[in-house]
Amino acid sequence: MSEYQEKVAPVKVGESYDVSIDDIAKEGDGIARVEGFVIFVPQTKVGDKVKITVNKVMRKFAIAEKVAE
Repeated sequence: MSEYQEKVAPVKVGESYDVSIDDIAKEGDGIARVEGFVIFVPQTKVGDKVKITVNKVMRKFAIAEKVAE
């Protein structure tokens, strides 16, 4: 991961977070936010409270997987 991504994104690859799914993306993935930073979480729905592990961090969003509810 580049220094730039570490400064911009409040999440890091491999880290786990407890989040709430508050929206659904066009593709159907759940959307969570950490400090306003968007994280796409497949196989979730609005209202889910889940533990996620971040798989990929991009400039404006991250992709994570659900590890527990």
